Amino acid sequence: MQAVTLLGSTGSIGVSTLNVLAQHPEKYYVYALTANRSVESLFDQCQQFKPAIAVMLHEASAEKLAKKLKESGSETEVLSGEQALVGVAESNKTDYVMAAIVGAAGLLPTLAAARAGKHILLANKEALVMSGGLFMKEVEENGATLLPVDSEHNAIWQCLPVWNQQQHHFEGKGVRRIILTASGGPFRDYELADLEGVTPEQAVAHPNWSMGQKISVDSATMMNKGLEVIEAHWLFGLATEQIDVLLHRQSIIHSMVDYVDGSVLAQMGNPDMRTPIANALAWPNRIDSGVAPLDLATVGRLDFSVADHKHFPCLALAYQALEAGGTSTAILNAANEIAVEAFLKKQIKFTQIATIIEQVLAKVPANTGDTLEQVLADDLVARKVARELIS
Repeated sequence: MQAVTLLGSTGSIGVSTLNVLAQHPEKYYVYALTANRSVESLFDQCQQFKPAIAVMLHEASAEKLAKKLKESGSETEVLSGEQALVGVAESNKTDYVMAAIVGAAGLLPTLAAARAGKHILLANKEALVMSGGLFMKEVEENGATLLPVDSEHNAIWQCLPVWNQQQHHFEGKGVRRIILTASGGPFRDYELADLEGVTPEQAVAHPNWSMGQKISVDSATMMNKGLEVIEAHWLFGLATEQIDVLLHRQSIIHSMVDYVDGSVLAQMGNPDMRTPIANALAWPNRIDSGVAPLDLATVGRLDFSVADHKHFPCLALAYQALEAGGTSTAILNAANEIAVEAFLKKQIKFTQIATIIEQVLAKVPANTGDTLEQVLADDLVARKVARELIS
């Protein structure tokens, strides 16, 4: 029996993870569940999975949850705040940590899990986007096991040389490049002139995946894919020019590895996050995820096209930040979070998301990013500049 802590259990990845865990009660049990403010959702999860600890980042929400659980007769202990998130991530009472908190808030507890040598299921992009070098150093020095949960990175993981997966180094193993696939989001067929008037409601209506609002907007701008390019660089130790992006509207091929002998290995499956979650949970074995088998005859066809950087300027900005190095990617991420938040509040237009990010990258000087303090400091400056530009 493996104990699992879920950082961000009420989000889409957290809910999917609990769905997989519920199918295998003989293999896994939940040690801790965490959320920000979703009291009702976390209460229901605590009732079903009976974790030892529940953590809410928001203190008032934690108080409400504690009261509801006490009235229900639950023995789950309720904690609040960032340090409590760190505590359950590094606890010696947990084996696996699902890092699924969206945004920079997930960075510190995910780093804590790495330092504690945990089996980390990584769905939080910011741990690598903000502090990739620092994070991978903690993973290697502390013997943590890092399994990517993003469908694209998990697909790459499954297609890489088996004997070298956990070492993250592929020199001499014949890997020429990796190809991350992208659906292109809801605006992939729009003319550039038509993007200015799109609404938040249109942006969050993803054609293939069920995701939270922020990630859905990132998919529409293709910043989500840009962040995945940065992640792939750190996860697999490949140079920027070895990481390509290809539009694939059906989301059936989740990514590919191109080898020097001409072989291209692809991982395929229905677009359901339970597949990569189950793969990461059970690695190096396999368990049933509950996902329906892929029927290629029903799918009928698979289409591919170039990911045009003019159509998706956020993707181009991510490549530029990765090439610039240091805290440039942390600055990119911070500016994007603020810009997306402003778009969802209808304070800026969809096309202004990329403009704000580009301006922040130009205004905020990047540092080397050798320390976590430096990364967090540049993150704060970037957010401040982004807010000033928006206002």
